[in-house]
Amino acid sequence: MERQAHKKATRSTPNPPIDIRRIATQIKGLDEILHGGIPAERTTLISGGPGTGKSVLGLEVLYRGAMAGNPGIFLSFEETKESIRRNALTLGRDLASLEQEGRVFLIEGQVAPHVLVSGNFNLKGLLSIIEGKAKEMGADMIVIDALDILMRLFDDPKRQQNEVFFLHQWLKEQGMTTMLTTKNVKDRGMSDQYSYLDFMADCVIYLDQRVSEQVTTKRLQVIKYRGSDYGKNEYPFFISHDGIHFNPISDTTMQYESASRRISSGSTSLDALLGGGYRAGTCILISGATGTGKTSIACTFTDSACGEGQKVLYVSYEESPHSMVQDMLSIGIDLRPAIEGSTLKLISVMPESTGIEEQLFHILTAMKSFKPHHVIIDAISACKRIAGQQAAFDFLVRLINACRKMGITVMLISQAKRLGEDQEISNIGISSIIDTIITVSFRDTGSEINRMLLVKKSRGTRHSNRYHPFFLTDQGVQIDEGSI
Repeated sequence: MERQAHKKATRSTPNPPIDIRRIATQIKGLDEILHGGIPAERTTLISGGPGTGKSVLGLEVLYRGAMAGNPGIFLSFEETKESIRRNALTLGRDLASLEQEGRVFLIEGQVAPHVLVSGNFNLKGLLSIIEGKAKEMGADMIVIDALDILMRLFDDPKRQQNEVFFLHQWLKEQGMTTMLTTKNVKDRGMSDQYSYLDFMADCVIYLDQRVSEQVTTKRLQVIKYRGSDYGKNEYPFFISHDGIHFNPISDTTMQYESASRRISSGSTSLDALLGGGYRAGTCILISGATGTGKTSIACTFTDSACGEGQKVLYVSYEESPHSMVQDMLSIGIDLRPAIEGSTLKLISVMPESTGIEEQLFHILTAMKSFKPHHVIIDAISACKRIAGQQAAFDFLVRLINACRKMGITVMLISQAKRLGEDQEISNIGISSIIDTIITVSFRDTGSEINRMLLVKKSRGTRHSNRYHPFFLTDQGVQIDEGSI
């Protein structure tokens, strides 16, 4: 009886899940979306409309794999080898050197017209070349670019599918990790033409590009991944002179420590209103109408932090570094020593110059190289000029999340639309994720207009809940001592 009970208990115990083997794409962000990379010894399908980056993505994965010591083959039914090499050079990828070293092999898959006319075309010759080169190089990865061109060689839809399934099965038997690219535009009614590919492939990635507010954004979505979990959202990306870049929010948990250390705002009276200053590593929002002193408050903090040897990265969407430095001299703040001492890095950017993904990428790159303690964005209201409200929201959420993970204090300046006590705070909808909110405004007394400051919110802090008059003097920002 005991033996039977033991067998029954053993059968009822579930086996632990076994994860599939993956090959890392080596593309930061994409591997996070794919939870480690593309499936090894299986097929990944990349589909999308023209200009969405299908070939670039396939080539980038192959290139990075070869650089990491994993040789690969690139087969194109659309481009010549020379064209592929030239296109790769525009992204800073020297394929010729890797070819000479035997780490990359390019194959032109164009079919001669006389072969098509005779109807004698088949894949056996091509597969022999692939098999021979793979063994010679020790390659187990192949990118087959423009598979749709190959499929058009077969007039009979049934034969078309049979040939593709034969190719797929052959690659699996060879143990090849395969990436296929094909044209497919969902919103133009073309998705059913090669729908069987989606069922055949183990991982399906769809790329598209959309225009919003006159700005084009490329996006990636993983449609399917057999035997694996993956990021389910659409993820924006961009292609630059040094490859393809992703900045996804892929974490399901917010893993950062609660800040406790205080840092000075640069004004002892403002520190008092804040209950001891700002909390390091948090997000601070300064909101107000034009001329209320937002940039002056931010620069007061910048000057103080740099004076303590802390690094500040200041991104300005409103004025040039020279103009800002000169303006601050009028209230007794000289930022030049901090710039010369390399504790302050000023970046001036025209919002419309690039898309939101490139803006975020360049800021994150500057953060990694400069390693600041604090980041200031002046003003976030300009972000809506890049690609609209939603894009600005996504941009700021990802930036704030990145800063929190790195323990960086981020200060955001917001241009309020309305004056008075009911003025909007962020104009972008991020107020709920801000730790400290300071609003500045004008108050008309009848005989004069005064500047007023209110600490509207400060998490974990016993702060003032009153309006306080303040002044911009040649000694900096001064809060009326009688109101404290």
